[in-house]
Amino acid sequence: MRIGLIGTGRIGTFHAGVLEREVGSIVVTDAEPGRAQALAERIGATAAPSVDEIFRWGVDALVITAATSAHAELIGRAARAGLPVFCEKPIALDLPGTLAALREVEAAGTVLQLGFQRRFDAGYTAARAAVRDGRLGRVHTVRAMTSDPAPPPAAYLPLSGGLYRDCLVHDFDALRWVTGREIVEVYATGSDAGPPMFREAGDVDTAAVVLTLDDGTLATATATRCNGAGYDVRMELSGERDTVVVGLDDRTPIASTEPEGPRAAPKPWPGFLERFAPAYEAELKAFVGVARGERDNPCDGWEALAALRVAEACELSRAERRVVRLDEVRGA
Repeated sequence: MRIGLIGTGRIGTFHAGVLEREVGSIVVTDAEPGRAQALAERIGATAAPSVDEIFRWGVDALVITAATSAHAELIGRAARAGLPVFCEKPIALDLPGTLAALREVEAAGTVLQLGFQRRFDAGYTAARAAVRDGRLGRVHTVRAMTSDPAPPPAAYLPLSGGLYRDCLVHDFDALRWVTGREIVEVYATGSDAGPPMFREAGDVDTAAVVLTLDDGTLATATATRCNGAGYDVRMELSGERDTVVVGLDDRTPIASTEPEGPRAAPKPWPGFLERFAPAYEAELKAFVGVARGERDNPCDGWEALAALRVAEACELSRAERRVVRLDEVRGA
């Protein structure tokens, strides 16, 4: 089996290492050919001068870790070529672009797996099981959070889609997947009181959302780009019988102010790749199984559309400072 990988940045390089171990034959390319060549030499892969060669030389499946702006076009091209695809989120930064790419996949009858890696994390998987097997009883409150230790480069912000689409979209997907419920209503607010580059990009550096699920469960989701203590991703689910927490371990960057409480983590998580490395590896292994026809798709593109609709509702809510129902969101 031969897999093509487009995009050899940080996450693309990680995925390439997993694929090299899993399938043994990969072809990599990047907008910066020298970067792809260096990676190929390091892991024993083949470097292609451009995307065109990936398709011309022939591969059995495609992994897309290129710039967000290229995702939808590459998904469509792979669909027309009959190739199963793994793509890092998002498909596109807007609903019409996302839907157009999904329609191409649907028309071609091919497979698209989206990179929502939290679905493969041991903690989120255990929380989902606790909800589904009734251990928590009726879930009444869910608290989700994603806190980055430092802002991304200023040049990235205008291309990111904003904090709701780029960052909190993972929490929105995790809320749906863990609880098995749909989000029907949101109220979102945000602050740009941090570095000036967020105001210049029309974005916020910190956000909070109150979400109502279709069974009445209340959830909150918060995010920030300025969490100096470290990378902190958690989900807390409280029910009438029990409470469980995802992401609470000896590297969680929090400290108790109680006299007998836990001290600050000696080695807090520095970033997303370190925190979720096993999950990233598991989702790529799953995709290899999907591409070989050995298992069902664990996260198709329609899941990305659902999470993006929540992010779009949050943007509308923040702009108009009001509660927004999901059925108000047009374009999908």
